[in-house]
Amino acid sequence: MKLLLHVCCGPCAIWPARKLLEQGQDLQGFFFNPNVHPYQEHQKRLEAALELARQLEFPLLVSEGYQPERYFRDVAFHEHESERCRFCYTLRLQEAAARARETGCAGFTTSLLISPYQKHDLIRTTGTEIGERSGVPFIYYDWRPAYYEGRRQAREMGLYSQRYCGCLYSEHERFRDSKRVRAVFSKD
Repeated sequence: MKLLLHVCCGPCAIWPARKLLEQGQDLQGFFFNPNVHPYQEHQKRLEAALELARQLEFPLLVSEGYQPERYFRDVAFHEHESERCRFCYTLRLQEAAARARETGCAGFTTSLLISPYQKHDLIRTTGTEIGERSGVPFIYYDWRPAYYEGRRQAREMGLYSQRYCGCLYSEHERFRDSKRVRAVFSKD
């Protein structure tokens, strides 16, 4: 079966890509992540995804340009910030489903499903709804048990590994809550 794997980053895609290839899937990768902020972070993740695709020998489609305005249009208003993940998943999975349809894939999934930090029920519900509307089924996998193994493999492969989900909000939360940042600000 030809299956599209939305790739959020190289480290998260290692385990899913390897497993799908081992299963004999005709794998098509797709990198589309307008939520990732700032631009330099987006480019590091793109480079890691391209390197992963090169090392594992699967094709990786890359969306045109860096499009953070698509993400910010959906979540920039205060009442939407608490639902930013839903908007983010919808944006990326809609694009993945469209690309899956365009390239003749029988289904689509996402490497987001490896992270224990993502909202799996929301990804599954969102993906299923988008799959039903698009006519390309969303295939759910629970790859969370392999998360740390994927991170280990990323280090072995020399892939860039990020320290936050990708969006401006998660970057702020990640570093705001770190002990080092709190210590710097508490000295004032």
